[in-house]
Order: sequence, then structure tokens, then C-alpha cells
Amino acid sequence: MPHKPPTKEELEKRKIVGVNLETVTDVSSTDFPGHYPGEDHAWDIERFKRGFSVEFHQNDPHEASFSLIGIDASIANAFRRIMIADVPTLAIENVFVWNNTSVIQDEVLAHRLGLIPFTGGREGLTDFLKWYRKPANGDPAECKDFNTVALELNVKCEHNENADPNETDPTKLYHHAHVYAKDIVFKPIGRQVDYFSGEDIIRPVNPDILIAKLRPGQEINVQMHMHKGVGSDHAKFSPVATASYRIMPTITITQPILGRDAEKFQRCFPKGVIGLEKVTAEEAAQKGSGYEGHEGELKAVVVDPKSDTVSREALRHEEFKDKVKLGRRRDHFIYLVESTGQWKSDAIFLESVSHLKAKAKALEKQLVNMVR
Repeated sequence: MPHKPPTKEELEKRKIVGVNLETVTDVSSTDFPGHYPGEDHAWDIERFKRGFSVEFHQNDPHEASFSLIGIDASIANAFRRIMIADVPTLAIENVFVWNNTSVIQDEVLAHRLGLIPFTGGREGLTDFLKWYRKPANGDPAECKDFNTVALELNVKCEHNENADPNETDPTKLYHHAHVYAKDIVFKPIGRQVDYFSGEDIIRPVNPDILIAKLRPGQEINVQMHMHKGVGSDHAKFSPVATASYRIMPTITITQPILGRDAEKFQRCFPKGVIGLEKVTAEEAAQKGSGYEGHEGELKAVVVDPKSDTVSREALRHEEFKDKVKLGRRRDHFIYLVESTGQWKSDAIFLESVSHLKAKAKALEKQLVNMVR
């Protein structure tokens, strides 16, 4: 008996992870060779191109949200991990403390400085600056203009002679009572002035990050060296505050939900997920639709399933039993990427794609060499 090819509805159903009141079903992918007799599920580049798409929901310099549709979870997670751990950034690596009489210990101060995100000219950060190779003997002469960025923080707290005698605010009583990231000064060396000047100067992403609090007589005088690094070495080099994804929720209303039940059903979901519409005359006249005799009544409709948190609240109520099915589409990944500021949020993802391609080519080369 010849195999009957699956319908479009059947193919879509295979992509859904069922979310029930107390269980989750169909969690494993089935689109691999040999699972369905008579069906060819071998990976094909043309088939992948037809099924893959990218949808942007938000694209701001510091935050982006987008969907990758038609890829496997392993690839989606690879992009996430690369964005967190493999995209290089510039951060403070070495702190030379010449004087620190604040209440913050030297090592704590160095740690706080290292976590401050910086930005600068894109061409200089990506093309001019190279990796710093730490010499075995620690010779500082190895620091060059193409692998090291020098910074300086030299702040001393003093009395404000013009302050009101009854003033209690330390920021008005003293000069430099608070030390901020904006007090850090970039010291260009060599050709750095060609890449990092004007609007492209090396500077903190947020100038108002509080570093320390001082009182008269206390001062901080440190010099810092910045190097390129990746998040797998230290979190301060990660270009993202967070890079995460979730699987697209699905909400299928199988039977009409009307009137007060529709209003209650709407309250079971986050705002905007479920909408209320009036039953039209055409729907009420359609035999077997479930809307017969309900013209003008409110009905529940799915408006924005992407915003659902899949809390399963609707499944707890008896009046909605067998009227709704919840799930997630296993090949639809909704990303949220928050940049720390050195990279634009969408550029971080594009860079992760380049890194994954490079890793795949390196693996291919190793396999070729292995079988020779």
C-alpha cells in the first residue's frame, strides 16, 4: 500500500509541543530520516531555505527582540551561547593602583572598574585593536597601541569653600564626593588617536555608574589597561547583559467561548494575548460553527500568542475543558538580546552567525585532515 503523504495540518501538528494541565507531550523532534516510513526527512539546504525565516519585533541599539523560525534547538542554543561567551569586547584587565585612600579595598576597586562597560569607534574596536598576548615574564613593554588601551582615574575629594554652612548633602559640601565612570580619562597612544577621537573616543557606556564615595583627604589615583577578551574567560567581556530565547507559544480555541466565559478566558492570559470580538451574522448563520443564535455576543479570539507566558491558568477552569489547547512550536525561537553598549544588539547576533560559520569550517577542516 503506497504511503500517503502528510497534509499541511499534520506537518504543523508535528512541530507542536503539547502543554497540558500537569504534563508536557511530544517534546522530541520527529523530523529525521527513518522516523516516518516513506517520508524523506534528510537535511536539504533548499528545503531549509524555504522553511527558515527571521522576524524582528524590536531593534534598538541596546535591546533587540527577534524570531528565528524553522531551525533546530541545537542551532538556536549555539547562537545564544556564542553571543554570551565568544563575541569579543574591550574591558579593563589590569589596574595599577598608585594611591587609594578610599574605604574600598584595592582588589574590590579593581573588580568594580573591570565591570564597567565601555564603548568607542566601531572600526577601531573591531579592526584596529588586536588580541593581547600576555608575555611569560609580564614585561609591560609588550603593551602596544594595537593591543592595549590606557585609562586613568585621578580624583581627590576636597572641601567646597562655597558650600552653605548648613548644607548636609555631601555632593554639595565637597568636590568629588562621588566618583563616577565619567571621571575615567582615556589616554590615547600611537595610532589610537586616529580611531578613537571625537564621538568615537573610548568612554563608559553609562557615565553615571558610581565607582566610590570619598570624603576630604581621600583620593583614588589608578591607571588601567584594557584588552580584548571573551565572555568564556570572564563575564566582564560578555557583550550582552542577557541573551535568551523562548519557544513560541500556541493557543488553539477548539470550541467557541462566549459571553462572560470569554471575558474570564481573557483574564487567564497576559494583557493583549486574548481579544474579544462580537459574533457576526455570517458566523451565527453558519451551521455547525457553534455560534448559532449568538449573533452580537462577545467571543474569545487569539490576538497575540507571542506575549503569552504559558501559565496554564485557563486549563484550571472546568468551563474551558476541551475548548482550548496550549502548546509551543518547537522550531520557533523568540530571542531577547540586551547589549551592554559596546556592540549594537542586532550586530551581536550577526557576529554570532559569523563565529558559528567559522567554527563549522574549522570542524570541517579537522575532519578532512583526520581521514587523510
